[in-house]
Amino acid sequence: MSETKRGLSSEARHRDRMEELHRISAEAEAGGGSERREREHKAGKLTARERIHLLLDEGTFEELDKFVRHRCVDFGMQEQRPAGDGFVTGFGRIDGRLVYVFAQDFTVFGGSLSETNALKICKIMDLAMRAGAPVIGLNDSGGARIQEGVASLAGYADIFLRNTLASGVIPQVSAIMGPCAGGAVYSPAITDFIFMTRETSYMFVTGPDVIKTVTHEEVTKQELGGARTHNEKSGVAHFVSRDDADCLAMIRELMSFLPSNNVEDAPRRATSDSPARRDESLNTLVPADPQKPYDMKDVVHAIVDDGYFFEVHEHYAKNIVVGFARLDGRPVGIVGNQPAFLAGVLDINASVKGARFVRFCDAFNIPLITFEDVPGFLPGTQQEFGGIIKHGAKLLFAFAEATVPKITVITRKAYGGAYCVMASKHIRTDANFAWPTAEIAVMGPEGAVNIVYRRELDKAPESEREILRQEKIAEFRDRFANPFVAAERGYIDAVIEPADTRARIITALRALENKRDTNPKKKHGNIPL
Repeated sequence: MSETKRGLSSEARHRDRMEELHRISAEAEAGGGSERREREHKAGKLTARERIHLLLDEGTFEELDKFVRHRCVDFGMQEQRPAGDGFVTGFGRIDGRLVYVFAQDFTVFGGSLSETNALKICKIMDLAMRAGAPVIGLNDSGGARIQEGVASLAGYADIFLRNTLASGVIPQVSAIMGPCAGGAVYSPAITDFIFMTRETSYMFVTGPDVIKTVTHEEVTKQELGGARTHNEKSGVAHFVSRDDADCLAMIRELMSFLPSNNVEDAPRRATSDSPARRDESLNTLVPADPQKPYDMKDVVHAIVDDGYFFEVHEHYAKNIVVGFARLDGRPVGIVGNQPAFLAGVLDINASVKGARFVRFCDAFNIPLITFEDVPGFLPGTQQEFGGIIKHGAKLLFAFAEATVPKITVITRKAYGGAYCVMASKHIRTDANFAWPTAEIAVMGPEGAVNIVYRRELDKAPESEREILRQEKIAEFRDRFANPFVAAERGYIDAVIEPADTRARIITALRALENKRDTNPKKKHGNIPL
């Protein structure tokens, strides 16, 4: 063959390869085709690639394993081998910071998990661990690919292992943007935060049909595992959004508070809000009547930078408030009892919600600011039979174990064991402040008087008994239910004017910026699960 012919042949091969590259790339990007994409749009959902486009900074997405195809040959599957195999994986940036992402494409085999697309997820999770970058999963899947049998189940288990190993090392975020059922739910459950869309997402271990067969209960998918159910009742999900676009915007906002990994600090943001700013409204926020409620979120908004509080788990266990804010431009985790709901009492759900959040903040070097107004743990057989002892101990364990800077402000009630649990000085909290309205005691004055002065009250004439009781309550409140007894013992570092709270917290945070604390060497603790 002449040199000219060989040259033409090489050029043709090169041209053919380029055409093949573009053809396969277009095939992967087409997913299940325009008809199925349109069906998703009519259902109020975006496609996998549209979601990634909204999530990441424009032009930063680098796709991996775009040409991967499944290897199943059973049930005629060898005739359907689309490029990408229904998952889009890769990396990009959010606010200029590296993140790894995967998105399940419901238009291809219903987004079902196969052996090969599980490997795609495992690859980016391994890369994320090595790079020290968060992983964000956009879930929209019918579950395991039945045609692949145990190979699909093995893929789930491979992912679960990586979720577990990555926990506390890199942030992991799951968005449920469609169906998520069976074994598929356990990967999101291990991750740090779960987002759901209000009308188009649901997650459950067993679906309505199975439940009807086994227990004869009639329930819809949304009632069983919709966004409202998991945000309000089960506490499985942390955020609910209006639609896909709102969900992705919320994820971007969450990421702005988080470090990329467990050895970095969260990104700071410039603020024009003065560190020395006073808020006089705080001086009169707590009602004179200790039985009257107020909103702890008003305290938080008045103190944090620009009044902005990004609440987590907003609709679940409302008697405790958790979320992220900034002080002096630095992200902090906020934990606060909520006297406007169940008087701020700690119960099972509030304890678990608080413990989970505290442990996340500690794992990722985010200082903890605790606002305390707690009358105790919720009494009753339902709580005792449900294990309030071990669940309450989770919150205690989490605060005690945490080594990040910890600051507590007692605004009003701090009674009994709940006082100890809510980041008291005794469990290594660095700075403990109290407002003059604080009441720190074993129990409230009413209960204490009924016990301490029971005999004296019983002996008093019935007509004078209530007058005497009120006198003793007032005496007890003056002598014991105040912050000064605790301050005398050093359990409170300072009793402060409420208006100065922002400045005092920021000053303490600056002093604690280089704090180093450790726990005894061990494999891990045994938190009371």
